[in-house]
Amino acid sequence: MHFLVTGANRGLGLEFTKQLLEAGHQVIATSRNPSEASDLRALESASLRLMALDISKPESVDAFAKALNDEAIDVLINNAGHYSRVSVGFDHLNFDGVLHDFAVNGIGTLRVTQALLPNLRRGNAKKIANISSKMGSITDNTSGGSYAYRMSKAAVNMATRSLANDLRSEGFTVLTFHPGWVQTDMGGPNALIEPPESIAGMLKVVDNAGLEQSGRFWDYRGQELPW
Repeated sequence: MHFLVTGANRGLGLEFTKQLLEAGHQVIATSRNPSEASDLRALESASLRLMALDISKPESVDAFAKALNDEAIDVLINNAGHYSRVSVGFDHLNFDGVLHDFAVNGIGTLRVTQALLPNLRRGNAKKIANISSKMGSITDNTSGGSYAYRMSKAAVNMATRSLANDLRSEGFTVLTFHPGWVQTDMGGPNALIEPPESIAGMLKVVDNAGLEQSGRFWDYRGQELPW
C-alpha cells in the first residue's frame, strides 16, 4: 500500500516510516527540511520518497498537493505536531504559542487532509490516522495546564469525528490516536514506552480498522479512550 507520513524526520514519524518500509509498503515521508533530516535520509530505499512540507503554512501545503498531482494514497498518517512548552501555565500563557500549536496540530492537520483528499479518494484503503494525545481528552483532564497543546489536540479529535461522519458514505475510515507517553524529543527520557512499541500498536489498529472503528479515539494498544 501507499502511505503518507507527515513529520517523519524524527520521533514517531521516523518510526512510522521505518516500520512501514520494513513491512514492504511505499512511503512518502515529509518534513520541513528533508535535506537536514539525517536519520530519515539514512533510511534510503527505492520504496521511500522524501518531500518537503510545513503543515502550518498554506503555501507549503498547496505546493505539496500540486507536486503529488493525481497520485493515489491509501493511508494518510497526520503525525506532524507541536508542543509549545512556553505556554504551559495560565498565569504566563503565551498566546503566540497557543496560536502556533493550533496552526500545526489543529488547522495544519485539517488543511493537509483537505488538500490530499483527491489523492485519498484514488486509493484503495481510504484511511486517515490523526496522531492526537490523551492530553486532548476533556474527560481525562484532571490536572489542567498545557493549554495550547490540550486545546489543539482536542481540536484534532473533533476534526476526526466530523471527518468520519462526512466521509463515511465514501468508505473512509478516520481514526484519532493517543500514541502513549513515548520516549521522543517531545515525550522526554522519562516516558514509559519506546517508539517501536507505540508505532507497532497503532499500525495494527489502522490495519484492522473499518467503518465500525471510524470516528473513535484509540490508544496504541487498541483500547478506546473517552473524548
